[in-house]
Amino acid sequence: MIKGMHAMFYSSQADALRVFLRDKLGLAGTDVGGGWLIFNAPEADLGVHPTEAGEPPSGTADISFYCDDIAQTVAELRTRGVEFTQEVEDHGYGLVTFFKVPGDFTVQLYQAKYAK
Repeated sequence: MIKGMHAMFYSSQADALRVFLRDKLGLAGTDVGGGWLIFNAPEADLGVHPTEAGEPPSGTADISFYCDDIAQTVAELRTRGVEFTQEVEDHGYGLVTFFKVPGDFTVQLYQAKYAK
């Protein structure tokens, strides 16, 4: 039976993104050889969203991080040098912001409003 979920980031700066995940976000991992880190992910949930007018394309996957206190988490991550691209906004399901990662893309961080 399914035991867990493996997620993957594809990045043009893979080594820098691995260091970012380890040093800035504090994710522990295992070096599986050649500097390839497999990170021990915290708890997870999985949602399924419809696509509207083909955006994003069907089959697209997305990875977000969530926390219990977004103001505290944003403040702590900023002290580690994490750059946020917008202020926290209420998106209905939670309080949401995004931060930059190596490879020139952003990742969502949110505080859920739904029961976990």
